[in-house]
Amino acid sequence: MKSIVLIFLKFWQKFISPLYPSSCRYYPTCSTYAIMAVEKYGVLKGLIKAFFRVLRCNPFFKGGVDYP
Repeated sequence: MKSIVLIFLKFWQKFISPLYPSSCRYYPTCSTYAIMAVEKYGVLKGLIKAFFRVLRCNPFFKGGVDYP
């Protein structure tokens, strides 16, 4: 399961993400954060952390460096 999620996230980074303008407020980007979180915490907890990270990626949050 973990490898399937990581393949999807890497596919997103390589093929879908370049179609959108760069607008991430955080470093690393949300997709890189998701990959790191899944590798560190496993699929369920990693995706939950990535989900909340994406929710924070808006004009109401300052952004900056944020590692899982």
